[in-house]
Amino acid sequence: MLTVALLATGVVVGPVAEPALADGSIRTDQWHLDAMHAPEMWKVSKGQGVTVAVVDGGFKLDHPDLAGQFLPGKDFSGSSGGVGSYTDGHGTQMASLIAGTGKNQGGGGAYGLAPAAKILPLKINNGSVMPLVTADFLEQVGQAVTYAVDQGAKVVSISQGMDSVPASPGDVAKLNRILAAARTKGVLVVAAVGNEAQSGNPVEYPGALPNVVGVGAVDRDGTVTAESEQGAQVALVAPGVDVIAACTAPSGYCKGHGTSDATALVSASAALVWSVHPDWTANQILRVLINTAGKSSDGAIRNNDAGYGAVRPRIALTSPGDPGPADVSPIPVSEASALAAPSPSASPSATSTPSPSSAAPSPSEVAVGAPPVEPVAGKSSGSGGVLPVVAGVVGGLVLVAGAVFVVLRRRKAGGQPVVPPGEDPYVR
Repeated sequence: MLTVALLATGVVVGPVAEPALADGSIRTDQWHLDAMHAPEMWKVSKGQGVTVAVVDGGFKLDHPDLAGQFLPGKDFSGSSGGVGSYTDGHGTQMASLIAGTGKNQGGGGAYGLAPAAKILPLKINNGSVMPLVTADFLEQVGQAVTYAVDQGAKVVSISQGMDSVPASPGDVAKLNRILAAARTKGVLVVAAVGNEAQSGNPVEYPGALPNVVGVGAVDRDGTVTAESEQGAQVALVAPGVDVIAACTAPSGYCKGHGTSDATALVSASAALVWSVHPDWTANQILRVLINTAGKSSDGAIRNNDAGYGAVRPRIALTSPGDPGPADVSPIPVSEASALAAPSPSASPSATSTPSPSSAAPSPSEVAVGAPPVEPVAGKSSGSGGVLPVVAGVVGGLVLVAGAVFVVLRRRKAGGQPVVPPGEDPYVR
C-alpha cells in the first residue's frame, strides 16, 4: 500500500475529533479544507468567474450556505418539481463542497473549496427520483453535459455513475461523442469512479469513459479508501472520508464519504486554478493538476489505485509549472486504450458503510486526461454514508439515495495506511 502525499506543504493535520464542537461551527470540522490549505489558497483564488455544472438528483436551492451560488439550472429527469426538488441531499452536498459560502451560523457554516465559483444545477434521474432505465441515465447525463457546455460552464462535475454492464454499445457511443465534443469546446468533465472496489470493482460510466477525469477517494491519512474503485480510469484522488457539507437534513449539514465527495473537490480545484488562468484550456488545467498532485513515496508516476495522485490545488496555484500544449490531452493514448474494452461482466453492486483503507500514489509530475472505455453498463458511484450534522454534531441516520440502477454507495473499509509513526501524511 502506498501513502499519498496529499495537498500542500506545511500544515500538520492531526486526528479530527467528532464533528461536535462546543461553538457549533461546521467549518471547524471540515478537516479537508485545512488539509488542502484552503484559507491560504483563498488569498490567491476562490474560483471567481468560473461556472461549475453539477449533475445530480436535485438541489436545495435555498440552503443558507448556497444562497446566491446557483445559476438558473435545468431538469432533465422527466420528473415533476424542477431542479429545486429532491428526494435526497446528495446534489446539495456536492454543490456545497464546491461553492458553499459558509454564511449560515454567522459564518460558521459549510464552505466549499471554491466559494466564489457559481453552480449550474442540472437535475437527472439517478434512481432516487424514480425507477431508472440504463439508457435514460446515459441519455440524461449526455443532455446535461451538452447543456452545461452551451451555458458556458468550464467544469462539469458528475458524482454519479452506473456499472458498465446493462448499457448498450450504441448508448455508450452516443455519450462518448458528447463527451468528446465537450472536451473539444474546452470543458473539463470530472466524474466519480465509484465505491464498489470491494464488490467486484465494476467499471462505471461516465467515470471510466474517454474525455472524463475519473476520481477516486483517500482518507485523512492520505490512503486510498477500500471502497474507492481501481483501474486505468482513475486519474486523480481527493479527500473522501468524513467530509462535512451542507445538505437537506433537518440540521442542514451532513457527513459523507465516497468518490462523490472527492469528485466535487477535484472539480473545485479545477475552478480555483482556472479562475487565475482563464486563458488555459481544459488540457492545460488538467495537466497542471496532475503534475502538481501528491505522489506516493515509491516515486511511481501513477498506479491504478490513486491514478496520478492526490489533487493539490495550493501547489497548482503557487507553482503550476509549464501547463504544456493547449490541444494535447495529458492522458497518454496507450493508457486510455487500456479501458477501451472492459469485459461485460460485473453486476450492480450493493450498499454498505464507510471507512478507510487501501493503497495510493504520488506528488508532482506528468499529465492525465480521460481514459477511454467502451460499453458495459450498470450503476453506482457517489457519496457514501451521509450522517446528518445536528447543531454542529454529526449524528443521526445514514441518508441513502435508494435507486434501481444508480445508487450512492458506501462500504466498510479495511487496510492500514503506511505512514511512519509520528509523520503527518498531509505535510508536503
